[in-house]
Formats: sequence, C-alpha cells, structure tokens
Amino acid sequence: QEQFVESGGGLVQSGGSLRLSCVASGFTIDLYAVRWFRQAPGTEREGVSCISSRDGDSYYTDSVKGRFTISRDNAKNTVYLQMNNLKPEDPAVYYCAADYYCSGQKWAYWGQGTQVTVSS
Repeated sequence: QEQFVESGGGLVQSGGSLRLSCVASGFTIDLYAVRWFRQAPGTEREGVSCISSRDGDSYYTDSVKGRFTISRDNAKNTVYLQMNNLKPEDPAVYYCAADYYCSGQKWAYWGQGTQVTVSS
C-alpha cells in the first residue's frame, strides 16, 4: 500500500522538542513536495510546513516559523519535522502527504498520523 508512515510523536513539556519522521512506503518521494499537516480535535486540518522536491525550498505557517524545521532525505525516503519550543497550541495529530508542488491541492499518500501532546 502506498502511504506515509509517521512517527516520533509523544508527550513533551511546553518549551520542549520533538522530531517527527515521515517514511514513504511503496513509493519514492524524489519527485514530490511533502507537506506536514496537523489536526487537533474539533478543528480543521492545517498545513504546517512543506518542502519542495527539487531545490528543497521550505514553507511554514506563521505560527510555527522560527520553531519548526522541515527537512528531507531522499535516500532514506523520509521527511522530518524538527519541532522546538513546543507550545500549548501545538498538540494535534500530525500527518504528512505528497503532491508535486507545495502549492498543490491534491495531497495524497496519507498515513495514520502521530500524536503530539504538550503539557504546561
């Protein structure tokens, strides 16, 4: 089955850090932009960060700029999200998905997500 497998979530104190991983299964990420999304209970899914396929340009939603860093390792078929200075508004299930461009609207290969919980 072609999908991402997310991991690395957990419980961390406010101000702490986590590193999420997103491994592609059944396909390769080389030609794809990969975006991290998150969804908290009762809220709409939100795009958090995206990394392009060719030159690795990265994009962030305003609320995570300066705290989160997205990166990719095509040889490992993996995209990472380093999350520092986690805040009470960051808890959610984090997912990754792929499209050809960060501006795309047809995100695919969704995984099961990984839960991030922040304690105050």
